Amino acid sequence: MRGDAVRKTLGILVLLFVVSLGFSDGVREWVKVPTAMTVFEGDMTPVVDATKSLKAVTATAAPSALTFQMNGVSESDITENVSLEVAGFPVKSIDVNVLPKTEVIPGGQSIGVKLNTEGVLVVGHHLVETEDGSSSPGEIAGIEVGDMITKIDDHEIQRMSQVGEYVQAAGDDGRKLKLEIKRDQQTLEKELIPLKAKGEHSYRMGLYIRDSAAGVGTLTFYDPESKKYGALGHVISDVDTQKPIVVHDGQIIRSSVTSIEKGSNGDPGEKLASLSNQRDVLGTIEKNSSFGIFGTLKEANLKNNIHDKKMPIAHSTHVKEGPAKILTVVEGEEVEEYDIEIVSSVPQKQPATKGMVIKVTDPKLLEATGGIVQGMSGSPIIQDGKIIGAVTHVFVNDPTSGYGCHISWMLEEAGVTDHFSNTQEAKAS
Repeated sequence: MRGDAVRKTLGILVLLFVVSLGFSDGVREWVKVPTAMTVFEGDMTPVVDATKSLKAVTATAAPSALTFQMNGVSESDITENVSLEVAGFPVKSIDVNVLPKTEVIPGGQSIGVKLNTEGVLVVGHHLVETEDGSSSPGEIAGIEVGDMITKIDDHEIQRMSQVGEYVQAAGDDGRKLKLEIKRDQQTLEKELIPLKAKGEHSYRMGLYIRDSAAGVGTLTFYDPESKKYGALGHVISDVDTQKPIVVHDGQIIRSSVTSIEKGSNGDPGEKLASLSNQRDVLGTIEKNSSFGIFGTLKEANLKNNIHDKKMPIAHSTHVKEGPAKILTVVEGEEVEEYDIEIVSSVPQKQPATKGMVIKVTDPKLLEATGGIVQGMSGSPIIQDGKIIGAVTHVFVNDPTSGYGCHISWMLEEAGVTDHFSNTQEAKAS
């Protein structure tokens, strides 16, 4: 008995000695348990079991003497304190992030995109031929390609049709035209002297301008409760300036794929589609960002007839190399599911558009399109029953392969979820 008491006393002394030397670092290496972790409701990890109700979470990692316990967690909690115990002795507390389960309905439908710019976009200069020679008033005034004209003579400009009357009025009065323009993040003021073209009665600025853009893409997801959606997976840029278009408003419209120009090395190919009656508007466009277009649907009842129920999303840390599927349209309006491979995936702490490299492996899709084609951008990527991202780019020299973005960034842009990072710094106490 005396020997047992001595051994027990020695054991306690050794435990206290280990703690005093910085036990937390040693045990972390011993049992391979991280000091911070993210718990996804309904998305279990080897070390944490998050129950559906999130009322109590308990996890055990070998050896069995080491236990995490978290109690009294509500679904609104973002960070909870977790205690580490060895043989009943508290030795360290860490913060565990609890993320509510996020589910959305995957898309795959072909959509027409029509958007209006914030102001009118300058896409080029042209020379005005006058009795005294040729020149471009806009170029002389220092207006550059890519500038957005937002005001003329203190009047807000939204459409090209508004511009002519102000230019003509200034020309008839023989005065300068005052312009407010946006260039990158700057607001600038310029003055321009309109010129009358030889043999005409109208005055001109010597600028090519545009107030809208249109194209075809693919819906990625939507949230049936808020009706918020995301599509395309990449920014819409002006074809001439190659600069992102600042959106004033826009619409997504039901579209039907009429034909496919197959991709080949050096030519990515594209979908050709017709837009349905313009009254068949699916939703609004409220944002054009590096992760696609976002807005609100008129009705949250779009169906792809493959996955029409809410599906969980996977964060970038859970995406695996290997088989996956995409949803897209290659003919008419029928959404089909095709096989691809995730060649590589990069876990991301900060937003980045090129999070995955993907490769089309489905013989049927390769036969129809040659791989990834323009208009396929936004096609949702599904792996292990979860939405993991969207198709965004094609490799010009290998149309079977391209990039995808992780779904979490699109959800954040849409306002469906708040930002969360892959790892959080543990706070020891």
